[in-house]
Formats: sequence, C-alpha cells, structure tokens
Amino acid sequence: MNIIIVGCGKVGSALAAELNEEGNNITVVDVDADKLNDAAAKSDVMGVVGNGATHLTLQEAGISRAHLLIAVTGSDELNLLCCIIARKAGNCQTIARVRDPQYSRDAAYLKKELGLAMVINPEFAAAAEIARVLRFPSAMKIDTFAKGRVEMMKFRLPEGCPLAGCAVKDIAGRFGCDVLICTVERDDEAYIANGDLVFEERDVISLIATPKNANDFFRKIKYKMNSVKDVMIVGGGGISHYLCEILRRSGNGISVKVIEKNPKRCDELCEALEDVTIINGNASEKAVLLEEGLESTGGFVALTNLDEENIFLSLFAKRVSHAKVVTKINRIDFDEVIRPLDLDSIIYPKNITCETIVRYVRAMKNTIGSNVETLYNIVKGKIEAAEFHIKEGSPDIGIPLAQLQFNASVLIAAILRGKQVVIPRGYDTIQPDDSVVIVSNHLEMHDITDILK
Repeated sequence: MNIIIVGCGKVGSALAAELNEEGNNITVVDVDADKLNDAAAKSDVMGVVGNGATHLTLQEAGISRAHLLIAVTGSDELNLLCCIIARKAGNCQTIARVRDPQYSRDAAYLKKELGLAMVINPEFAAAAEIARVLRFPSAMKIDTFAKGRVEMMKFRLPEGCPLAGCAVKDIAGRFGCDVLICTVERDDEAYIANGDLVFEERDVISLIATPKNANDFFRKIKYKMNSVKDVMIVGGGGISHYLCEILRRSGNGISVKVIEKNPKRCDELCEALEDVTIINGNASEKAVLLEEGLESTGGFVALTNLDEENIFLSLFAKRVSHAKVVTKINRIDFDEVIRPLDLDSIIYPKNITCETIVRYVRAMKNTIGSNVETLYNIVKGKIEAAEFHIKEGSPDIGIPLAQLQFNASVLIAAILRGKQVVIPRGYDTIQPDDSVVIVSNHLEMHDITDILK
C-alpha cells in the first residue's frame, strides 16, 4: 500500500518504521527537514519537506496514488485539514489524530461529516487502559477483545504464589478455572505457553478469560483483586483529564486527586472537573507527595511530560506506599532499560496509536477470509495478540482445531461466537462470523490463514 504520514514526531516516525517493515510504501511529510532525514536514516521511507495541509505538498508526496493518509502532527486542526484536502485531492482513506477533549466529544460527527476512516485519540485510549488496571490492581496490563467481553491480563507471579512449580496443563484440574495461559516472560525471554511449561516465581504471565472467570482464578491463587478507592495523579495534561472523567463515570466512588504545578492549568481542571481535588504544587518534591497522602493512597499515576520524572516518582511511590503504581512513558526506544526497574504498570500512548493504525492498515490489505479487528503487542517485537473476524469461505471453517496444521508457536486463545465466549479445546471449530483471538510470535499477521502451514 502507498501510505502518506503527515507529521514526523515520535508517533509519525514510529508509524513509518512499523508500516515500512510490513511492506508498505511510506512517504513522510513534515516542515522539519532534520526530522525527515532521521526517519529516512532509520527506515527506508521517502521524505517530503513542506506543509501537509497544502495541495501542492500533498501532490509532491503522491496523493493521487496514495491508498491512505495518516495525519499525526501536533495540531488537531492541522490534522483535520490535511485529511479534508487529501480526500479532495486523492481517492484515499484518511486517519486523523485528535487529542483535544472538546474535539474528542465530536469524534463520531467529525468522522461522518469529513469522511474520515478513523479519528484516533491516544490520550483517551491511554486513560481507558489506566482505568482498567486501577480496577484490577494485580494486573500490569489489561487488553480487551470483543468490546470488553474477553480480557487479556498480564501479571507477575509474586514469591510464594501457588502457581509456582505448577505446569500449565495442570491449571484447569488444580484450580477448576476456565482460563487460558497465553505467554510467559522470564528474564529476557518470552514464550508461547505450552502444557509442559512450569511456572516460576517472578514470571510475567498473560492469560485470557472473561472478566468473571479471571476474577475466580485470581481469587483461587490468592491474588489481590479489590479495585482502588482513591487515586493520586501527578500531571494535569490530557490523559489526566480523560482519566478523571472515566473514573468519575465508573460509579465506583473513587476519590481522585490531581497534583499540577501550572496554576493556569489547575484553574482549567477545576472548572472542568468539579468533584476532583486539584492541588497546585510541584510533585517532584517529596514533601508535597507525602503531605498529600502518598503513603496511604490506593493508586498512584505518574503522567508528567518527562519520562525520567515519571520513573523517579513511581519508584518513590513503590518505596513509601502499597499503591498500585502506573507510569506513563513517551519514549518507546528504551523498553529493555525500563523493564528491569520492576514498575507496576507502564503505559505507552505512542504504542497505543501505532497498534490501532497498524490494525486498520492490515484490515485494508486483507482480501481473503478474515479481517484484523484488534491488535496488541503482548511483548514488543516478539509476540502479538490479534482478533480476527471470520468471513464465509475462510479455509479453517468447520474443522476441529486439533486437525488444523498450525505454524509453530501459534495459540488459539479464544473464540467469540455471538454472546458466547469459548476458551478453545481441540474439538472446537471455527465458524463464519466468529471472532478468533490468536497469540503468536509470527508478527505481521494479516489474515487468519497466516497461522496455518
């Protein structure tokens, strides 16, 4: 596919690299020539210097031949204008990143009236992910499939956990729970779980289940399950705004406190969020955090604009409290450095944006029998989980799973049929209109047939 990306910031450059690796022809547009040179040096992409909201620049970028334009500049208005001009100048699909809460409320209207394929809001998506892990503090990360009916939870086995020393194949008989273990991360290695794999303390495990079955499982392995009752948020940016709104709407009575050092931003938050406590203070000072009750808070979320500050604040919160700690990281290049720090949950807004757009691109390229509905990186660059919608004519329909010839390291994690969730066994079959969740280390899955030999 021919894809034009307008905006060569962190998201734009990450998108260019990932979509280029999947065999697409990428052209990146930005007013900053240095950023384009950096992107071209890292990936085999074309660069066009100019304003992506002008017809002339888009013509130079090849808008007449483009299948998709993605606008991810720092300006919502510019992104929308790029998409409007692209729709007029070429016959391509368009995706706009829109972050302002005022525009976000009109996302459905903008998508319909401007003919956009997608309006993506990484701040809102990040806030929704944070809200999920605050609901279930034991999880490091929670991804959802089938509009929330199935969840994939990532958690770390603590010392003394009943699962340590137990093999994957013994879980159903020993604990009587309908869950499926998908992956195990140990040291720097990541494995697709097979029946003979034996758990060890400190393993990071991903499992898939319905929310009810997951609750039953964690209760039986004596894992902390209660959602937090009060949350301290450091940083009053867009993610904080969305997170406060989500927590307020949840109906769980969660008390929320935001610490923000910019007085003007504090006034804006006070006006928008009447029942949230807004503190004007510098949270990088330990005394401020302790004075505001860090030692007794149930959840601590570091959402400043500086990764280093978020990491330091989170490590301090883990040392002085028993809070569920969530850390926002903007840089996606240093995951191997951050992972050993043993932070609770790490949120990468840029990754969320990339995964959403890559999922859409794969669905556009698909013409066989199924489309990618949902896509998550379970272990970045190593293991993916993808949800496919099965269409009539797909070659794997009606055949028991035990008889299908799968590629190595492929796991059928769940089958979603209407309102029924099936944790699959060898005798189960895939039917038309099912949604199927696949976990695999074969990256770049475009179609359900990619998992077959």
